[in-house]
Amino acid sequence: MEAYWAEAIKYLAAGICMGFGAIGAGVGEGYTAGQTVLGISRQPSASGQLIKTMLIGQAITETSGIFALVIAVLMISPGVGAGDNIVVSMAAFLGAGISVGIAGFGVGIGGGFPAAKACEGIARRPSVAGQVSVTMLIGQAAASTPVVFGLVVAFILLYTPFSGSWERAAALLGAGISAGFGGFGSGIGGGMPGGTACAATARRMDLRSQIIGTMLIGQAVTQTSAIFALVVSFLLMFTTGDGSDIVKIAGLLGAGISMGFGAIGPGLGTGIPAASACTCIRINERTGSVTTRVMLLGQAVAQSTAIYSLIIALLMIFVV
Repeated sequence: MEAYWAEAIKYLAAGICMGFGAIGAGVGEGYTAGQTVLGISRQPSASGQLIKTMLIGQAITETSGIFALVIAVLMISPGVGAGDNIVVSMAAFLGAGISVGIAGFGVGIGGGFPAAKACEGIARRPSVAGQVSVTMLIGQAAASTPVVFGLVVAFILLYTPFSGSWERAAALLGAGISAGFGGFGSGIGGGMPGGTACAATARRMDLRSQIIGTMLIGQAVTQTSAIFALVVSFLLMFTTGDGSDIVKIAGLLGAGISMGFGAIGPGLGTGIPAASACTCIRINERTGSVTTRVMLLGQAVAQSTAIYSLIIALLMIFVV
């Protein structure tokens, strides 16, 4: 009977993984296609280049959906089964599904920004299509980091023979929540500067290096909250959890919720100044150094709530 429940939860987790993982990629790809259609109407002679850029951008955006598909297929395949403790196995399945599904949701949306803005920029200046496409690929690669974190956590949850009881189950589910929701905001926030960098590169090719540098600095800060969430996930997965104390169970699950949900806002919010900084360099390159400093100051303040969430998560893991 217990194995029956574990099998049921495994299929539920596969559905969560694929369902949420498909949303972001679909939105991001659709946004890219929309901007391509508008671009062709503005520049019909560049339709071939625009379609090529659209398909490349959509292929990268699709990555998060493919990760979700891989994990969902693995979960419903006979190779992944329940371990000795059914409760722990069920928590690991759910954690893996949430980890990739929710992180992929955000990354899919974020990946659409650089692709869409690249098509818009190429429509304005077809002569710089190659350079804009490179900027797009760099921006999309950096914005995809959170779903890679989610994928790593999912593989560990699915293929590590965890032992323990209810505390371990709460920790594994918390790890999935932390990595999944923690990557959602950073996925979208990381895509924002990628989009404005592509648009700025198309208009000011002479400032391309400066624009890309600002984009990467801004994206690095947007990923900080996802890194915090990854650290909490690892701590939860490999913390001790052999007991069944209800207070400890609530603390471990609360740690994952604190870090996962607490990272959404900072991940999204830090993407806004990073996106604006790339646009500002295009408008007035002489303010580049000031713009970057203000961007970093604003992002540091916006990141403070993720630090609060990290502190509470660590206290609930090690003190409660």
